[in-house]
Amino acid sequence: SSTMSLSEAEVQSARGAWEKMYVDAEDNGTAVLVRMFTEHPDTKSYFTHFKGMDSAEEMKQSDQVRGHGKKVFGAINDMVQHLDNSEAFLGIVTPLGKKHATQLKIDPKNFRIICDIILQLMEEKFGGDCKASFEKVTNEICTHLNNIYKEEGW
Repeated sequence: SSTMSLSEAEVQSARGAWEKMYVDAEDNGTAVLVRMFTEHPDTKSYFTHFKGMDSAEEMKQSDQVRGHGKKVFGAINDMVQHLDNSEAFLGIVTPLGKKHATQLKIDPKNFRIICDIILQLMEEKFGGDCKASFEKVTNEICTHLNNIYKEEGW
């Protein structure tokens, strides 16, 4: 009984699209975070060690920003590998959502921001088709994360 609303064909094309981004996981993950911190400066408040960084250049060079960008992309990659297995997918999303809700207290709207920036970057680098084939995946991820937040009382 799959909770996922993606067909097998959609899963395949989403994986193909993600693959292009994941080849440069660290650089692309960093680019996504730098754009988020630059366009939504309030998101920096969650990362105490990024707070003092104002220039995008400085952020790009930061080992901590790079490390977190890589971590974000690694987590999404795990999810993408399990799009056709809702139990495994939820096994990745659930602890991640719980941690961000309870320990880190990250506002869930930030997941949508990150997903939208990933889609923007995909479109800029690989075109609209690439973005379109990944859009449903970001919706799945955000929906599940929001559900976990609700369960945690947000």
